[in-house]
Formats: sequence, C-alpha cells, structure tokens
Amino acid sequence: MTSLSDLPIRDDLRGLTPYGAPQEHVRIALNVNENTHPVPEAVARDIVIALAEAVLTVNRYPDREFTELRESLAGYLGHGLTAENVWAANGSNEVLQQILQAFGGPGRTLLLFPPTYSMHSIIAAGTGTQWIAAERDDGFEILPETAVRAIREHRPDIVFFCSPNNPTGTSVSLETIAAAYDATDGIVVVDEAYAEFAPADSATALTLLDGRERLIVSRTMSKAFAFAGARVGYLAADPAVADALRLVRLPYHLSALTQAAAIAALAHSGEMLAMVDDIKGQRDRLVVELTTLGYHAWPSAANFVLFGGVDDPHAVFESLLAQSIIIRDIGIAGHLRVTAGTEAETTAFLDALAGLGRPQPAR
Repeated sequence: MTSLSDLPIRDDLRGLTPYGAPQEHVRIALNVNENTHPVPEAVARDIVIALAEAVLTVNRYPDREFTELRESLAGYLGHGLTAENVWAANGSNEVLQQILQAFGGPGRTLLLFPPTYSMHSIIAAGTGTQWIAAERDDGFEILPETAVRAIREHRPDIVFFCSPNNPTGTSVSLETIAAAYDATDGIVVVDEAYAEFAPADSATALTLLDGRERLIVSRTMSKAFAFAGARVGYLAADPAVADALRLVRLPYHLSALTQAAAIAALAHSGEMLAMVDDIKGQRDRLVVELTTLGYHAWPSAANFVLFGGVDDPHAVFESLLAQSIIIRDIGIAGHLRVTAGTEAETTAFLDALAGLGRPQPAR
C-alpha cells in the first residue's frame, strides 16, 4: 500500500499531522466546543423552508457575492458595519485560510501566542506561511508590552490573536490589540469565535475597526448559533480586505443552501442566542465544581473550561471515555479541557470525574 511518504508531497508538509480532534460515538461529547443545544424547532422549520426554496434553483450557481448573507451578518454585528465590511466562507477556518492565502504564503511569517487554537498553525503550514511562537504572560494573558516586544523582535507579516482564546478561555484586551496594530505594518487578526460567550460588558475588537484598515475580526456561526454542521464563518474588516480575499477564494465558494440556511438562522438571532445564557451558566458551574473537586479551573469567557491539577491527563481522558464521556486532552501538562454541555451532560461529567477520586496537587 502506498503511504504518504511515497508521494511527491511538498517538503514543508512532510512529517506534519492533520487536525486530529477525536471523533468517537459516545453518549456525552464535550470535546470540540460545539453548542450542545439543538436548533430550536420553530427556527429549524424556517430554515427547512428556506432550504426547500433554495433547492428549486440549485441548477444555477449561487450568488457569488452572497450579498444577502453579508447584509444579514452586518445587521447582526452592528457597530455601524455594512455588507461591504463583511466576508464569509465555509466556517471560520476557511476565512482564516483565505486570509493567509492573500496575506501570507512562502517567505511570509505569522506570529502566534501558544497555547492557542491548533488550526492556526495548521492553516499556516498549509499555505506555506512560516509561523512563529511568542510567549504569553502569567495566567495565559498577553499584555500590550508583551505583544509589542514579540512583534518588534520577529517583525511578522501577520499577527493572530484568539479572544476568548482556545483552549485557555482568556480574552485579549483591546489595549493589547491596539498596541499590536500600531507596532506592525502587517495584518492583525482577532479570532473571536467565542465572543458571544464572553461577559455582556466585554469589549469586542469590532470597536477598533474604524480607521484600522489592516485589522480583521473573525467570527463563526458554529458556536453560539449552534450551526457547526452548517459551516458558516465570517469576518469584519475594511472593504479592501474583502477585495483581497476575492483574489484567492474559489468561485461560488458558498453554496446556495449554505447561504439560505444562514440567512434564515440570522433572522432568528434572538432565539438562536437564547441558549447562550444557559451554556454560560453551565460553564460557570464547571469552574466552581471543578475547583471544589480539587482541580484548578481557569476562568473562562468561552463555552469551555480548562482545568489543571490533573496528575495523568491521558488516564483521566481514557477513564471518562470508558464511561462514554469524551473531553479534550489538549497537550498542556497536567490539564484537560471540557466543553460546557447541557445541565444533564455537565452533571454526568462532574459525577464521573468525582468518581475517579481526588486529583493530585497541582504542579
């Protein structure tokens, strides 16, 4: 049988591994930060109606500029944004890929602050963009001076922030983002995939867009909108950014069905987001009860919790999996990550974890 190493693959891709979140058929899946609440039935009906209407014209190519979807997304985001400020693709991963296709590539560099979303470095590798790791401050924070120091040292073409950050749940301050922007003449991207789960008074990088033509804020419908299976990501930026992405996107990259489903969901944004408060409640419950169990639960502004004090993460992961509960071993020593589920799912996880015995002291 032919193996990957037998093929004339690009040299810079040899030895790399693909994105590998475990996919297991379990009764409780709390490992990939999905919204564990289903789409409300009334909303689902309207989405199905929209899809049925769209199917009648799938013999034709979809709107290449997905104008109505961009208008709907701009209306949802607010902050004075218009359709010209918005771009969308098949999940925020494709949005980020298009950004690196347009602004990265061979001979260009991307600055990251690990631990962070693993796909950032994978997409960089796939586009031939060299990525550079910079250190965070204590508590997984990134202070303005830390970001500026890293930018001045490495002089990257692109800087990625993830806020709230995956897998730590920490946010990046607007002061840090603004300082980083002023320290570079390159592109600054703020991945706000979990923005809707942050405290209501949290600031968003959307407020920084005016007058900053090199700043991009990426979002997704996968998390708060319970739309992970529909694959809809988007960004807000200066209109010139969308012009750049038009140079690298595939023609008609958003299907008519994807556009129809997303537009219908956005028309019910209030109902779709109603479940967010419940998820935030379960997240906060996790922080409290994991601490009670003897773990160190990091404060989170996302829909998941990173917890430390785990003597053997792999053994805990496998013990939970044996009970048909899957969480995430993200490779941080002594830590695991768990998504906030429904009340029943969260209870089942906490009961199973408690049944494994008290953790060893955090190191």
